[in-house]
Amino acid sequence: MIVITGASGKLGHAIADHALRRVPSAWLAAASRKPEHLDDLTNRGMDVHACDFADPESLGTAFADADKVLIVSVDKLGDEARTLHRNAIAACARAGVGRIFYTSHAGAKPVSSFAPASQHYATEADLAAAGPSFTALRQGFYAESCMAMIGDDLKAGTLRVPEDGPIAWTVRADLAKADAALLCSAETINGPTPPLTATSAITMAEIAQIASEITGRSIRHEIVSDEEWKDACIAAGLPEPYAEMLLGAFQAARDGDFAATDPLLGELLNRKPTSMREYLRGALA
Repeated sequence: MIVITGASGKLGHAIADHALRRVPSAWLAAASRKPEHLDDLTNRGMDVHACDFADPESLGTAFADADKVLIVSVDKLGDEARTLHRNAIAACARAGVGRIFYTSHAGAKPVSSFAPASQHYATEADLAAAGPSFTALRQGFYAESCMAMIGDDLKAGTLRVPEDGPIAWTVRADLAKADAALLCSAETINGPTPPLTATSAITMAEIAQIASEITGRSIRHEIVSDEEWKDACIAAGLPEPYAEMLLGAFQAARDGDFAATDPLLGELLNRKPTSMREYLRGALA
C-alpha cells in the first residue's frame, strides 16, 4: 500500500492523480485533514483516510499496513513545521513503513537565508535518524511561487525586487508527475534526490525580459533595497514573518542556493521540463 498525505492540496492531489495512472487503485490510499474534499479520488477506487500531522492517533490509522508513505511537507514555518514532520515520521516508524518519501527543496542546506531550506534539511536529518529507508524529493522552486511574488509587478510594467540570483523555477505539475513516478516505481533513490528542476536557472532581470517579449510591453527591472521591498510587502498586507521568508529567497538566490539544475526531472517525465518562458506565456495571458 502507498499512502499519499496532503492529498487535498495542489501537489498531493496531483501526485495522487498521476499515481492512479501508474498502479491499481487498490494499491493506493489518500490521506488528508479534509477527506471530505477527496470524493473524486474515492470515485476512482482509492481509500481515503482522515490524517492530521498534529494528531498521532490519526496517523497510526492512516499509515497502518503501508509499505510506502509520501509525507507532503506542510506550509508552516519554524519549529511548528519540524514538529509536524517529526510526528509523521515517527508514525511511519511505528507502523513499520518500509520507505518514507518526503517533499523537500532543491535548496535544502544546514544554514540558509531562506528559512524553509534549512527546515527541509533538518527534516531530512530527522528522516535519516528515524530508521525506515527514505527518499527526500528535492524539488525545484515552484514557478507558481514566482508569480505569487512578482506577478502583480509584471502586469503593472515595473518589476521592483531586491538584488537576486539565478533560480531554476519549476512548475508544480511537472514535479507531481515525477514524484508519482518515483513513488510508484519498484526502484527509487535512497536519501536526497538530485535537484528536481527545469533545465535552466534564470534571474529576475531575465524574467522581466521574457515577460516583455511575451506581452509585447516593456517591463522594467528595478532593484530596490531588501528593507524597502520587505516594507512594501508588509504594507500590502503580508504578515511580517512571511515577508521575511520571501526576502530570504532573494538573499539565498544571491548566494547561488537555487541555481543548480539536473537532468533527472526530464528523465522521469520522459520529456523536457516546462520552461519558465512556457509557464509565463500561460500565466501572463
